[in-house]
Amino acid sequence: MTSSKITNLIMQGSEGIPLLIMASDQYDSWLTEQPEQVKNWLTNTRFSGQGHSVIPSADGTISQVILVNNDTQSYWLCGELVNQLPAGEYLLHGDKEQLKMAAFSWGLGAYQFDRYKPNNKTYPSLIINDSALVSECHKLVRSVTIVRDLVNTPAADMMPQHLGDTMTALAAEFGAQISQIIGDELLEQNYPTIHMVGRASANQPRLIDLTWGDENAPKVTLVGKGVCFDSGGLDLKPGAGMRLMKKDMGGAAHVIGLAHQIMASNLPIRLRVLVPAVENAVSANAFRPGDVIKTRKGLTVEIDNTDAEGRLVLCDALAEANNDKPELMIDFATLTGAMRIALGTELPGFFSNDDEVAAGITASGLNVQDPVWRMPLHKPYLELTGSDIADIANCGKTPFGGAITAALYLEAFVDSDISWSHFDVMAWNNRKLPGRPVGGEAFGIRAVFDYLQNRYAN
Repeated sequence: MTSSKITNLIMQGSEGIPLLIMASDQYDSWLTEQPEQVKNWLTNTRFSGQGHSVIPSADGTISQVILVNNDTQSYWLCGELVNQLPAGEYLLHGDKEQLKMAAFSWGLGAYQFDRYKPNNKTYPSLIINDSALVSECHKLVRSVTIVRDLVNTPAADMMPQHLGDTMTALAAEFGAQISQIIGDELLEQNYPTIHMVGRASANQPRLIDLTWGDENAPKVTLVGKGVCFDSGGLDLKPGAGMRLMKKDMGGAAHVIGLAHQIMASNLPIRLRVLVPAVENAVSANAFRPGDVIKTRKGLTVEIDNTDAEGRLVLCDALAEANNDKPELMIDFATLTGAMRIALGTELPGFFSNDDEVAAGITASGLNVQDPVWRMPLHKPYLELTGSDIADIANCGKTPFGGAITAALYLEAFVDSDISWSHFDVMAWNNRKLPGRPVGGEAFGIRAVFDYLQNRYAN
């Protein structure tokens, strides 16, 4: 289901089948005030006071729906309800925050990636009598579905040129400027690591560069890892490890979805989005373990493992991002399995060289129920990335602390006077949860957007 179809399930209006959401401890008192017909229905259907019930009227039509839950302040409250109710229009009243949460989960609960397998199900619509809130929810839902769609798309249809097309369309929608440095132009303009990682593919590597907003506004730069498929290179992944590597451009998907939310909300910032887009393939000209490359920043890097390619494409993009001296630089990447081991697949870890920004993003994540967890930039571990023949190696000497050594590698390419945060995300749901089907997922972008909105728009 496309994002436009999903947003059509959240509409402004004042008429519809009443939908009542209540906390579990409110149910008994509510029930005592209901007519006998309602009491009899709930008793005879053995409604336990948890979950939802579709209550009929005397003529057999739906008179109302109740949803009873222990936590009525969850962003995922209606994530299953949208799949359980019959088609129709359901009118929800409540405070603004609860309406926002219900609409958000309603829209994302209806999500299904149907590009190759059409979904003909007719879903119910949620009616809210607040046009501004409906518009806000449309933006939130679309930003997440953009990420999901990009990550879910098979690599054959989501190569560097397709990411370029996606960002070109985004630029056109919001009047942004966009440029692409493609193929050997990367060497001519000094982006050697992006070229090195992507040169073995028939799909030309590129650096996609989008800018938007008032040139005099505070500068915020987003950088996203765009490895459209990762075979591991000459350090070839096993089949099981390669199976989901269409999602290795998840960092790019995250910054594209976040950029959509920023531009749609017209945040008063000067936004720049940099996506180094490559396929890490195998051919006669693939880069090798033991090779040494001189990066855009001038640091030389010894290739310890060609499967640690994400930090290689990011380092040239981060070096370029320094040039504008942004007030904030934030990157997203599906970077390490070590982070998944540390925090699991559903809690994204992030690193930051700015305590105040890190605290703000963490607080925002809790505020919008998009939790993130700060990890340490433990400086002594930088020695683990040492090389005898180059300034730095692209892997640590031990698998322990792998997310930290990867972050420290990236930090070496960020100017010390720039506030920088790095998100290491899974970009994928391994299990089905309310509003979150198995497949591509956005982690941390709502937290970052809430932080940016609080910092620049309030």
